[in-house]
Amino acid sequence: MKTLHLYLTRQVLLTLMMTVAVFTFVLLLGNVLKEILGLIVTRKITLLLVFKAIALLLPYLMTYVLPFGMLTAMLLVFGRFSADQELTAVRASGISLLSTITPLLILSLLLSIFCAWINLWVSPECRGAYRSLILQIGSQSLTSLITDDRFIQEIPGLTVYIRKKNGDELEDVHIYTVETNRIKTRISGEKGRVIWDRAARQISFELQNAITEFLNERTKKEETFIGPPLAHPEEISEWGQLQSGALTVGPYDLTPLFRGEQKLRLGDMNIRQLLAERANLKAKGISDSPARVRIHRQVSFSFACFGFTLIGIPLAIRAHRRETSIGIAISLLLAIAYYAFFVLGESFSSREKLHPELIVWLPNFLFQGVGAFLLHRANKGG
Repeated sequence: MKTLHLYLTRQVLLTLMMTVAVFTFVLLLGNVLKEILGLIVTRKITLLLVFKAIALLLPYLMTYVLPFGMLTAMLLVFGRFSADQELTAVRASGISLLSTITPLLILSLLLSIFCAWINLWVSPECRGAYRSLILQIGSQSLTSLITDDRFIQEIPGLTVYIRKKNGDELEDVHIYTVETNRIKTRISGEKGRVIWDRAARQISFELQNAITEFLNERTKKEETFIGPPLAHPEEISEWGQLQSGALTVGPYDLTPLFRGEQKLRLGDMNIRQLLAERANLKAKGISDSPARVRIHRQVSFSFACFGFTLIGIPLAIRAHRRETSIGIAISLLLAIAYYAFFVLGESFSSREKLHPELIVWLPNFLFQGVGAFLLHRANKGG
């Protein structure tokens, strides 16, 4: 029994390390290089800063890579274990499936505890430090803040998405003004231009054919008009629709940004800061739903390794395939289904009546429940 346990644990750990290394490399390419590759080419950033950025981003990536790697390892190892008739030999020796996988269930629980530590403490702090580093690099070149094909959230009170950027010329621009974690105004333009005031460290956006959408606080409905955004949304009914061919959004002062005075985002808060933010919002009479959803998300996400282990083992046995491509394909589908609940919960974070903090727990209940049922059937030879 001891030899069997050591054999399976060794196989799972080796496969886990391999998959984690591959997935981490892929995600690093998509995160770090996308933001700083241009600065490397123009020699505006040193290799030391690149390695520092990678080191700070690794804990954040681990929150996603470890559960996905654990799921893939279970599918690959037990797919081969079943296809090579090793599982049949183990059962013929009188050893049950549950006895065989007990060390792996313990390993998944230990990884869940490790993920909880990363999710609640390490990852948010490292992610915040990573953003500060990117802003420090950006302070040396203001234009490095505005890049295309990503959501730019470094400008205080704004979220900007630009599909294509060529110098200071912009295409398909979307600008969102945010107050207390809620979108108040949405501005879009087919084309535009970014205007820099480097001496004052200010930024403005000049848009063509601008369309502005804002939330009517009286009726709680979104109304659309063409023209500049209103300072007071409650006056919408008095303003009606305005026509305007061009619109300038801003200027916005970036000085606090480079002084490190920017407001800490929920995604960059550790558990203690999230609890303090929730208490602060409640004291101000503001809905604490976004902070509450974030807390539940971080805790719930920590159990992903255990849920993926429970469902991965019986699915691999039922698939009875040793091909790596099959295991990776199944793990991708399961991971997408699992993470979809978290995206759904966060998208409903401003709708308290829907209890979005409970939505983020659904994938754990679903995966662990289905996994336990399939594991029970597989243990009986079903």
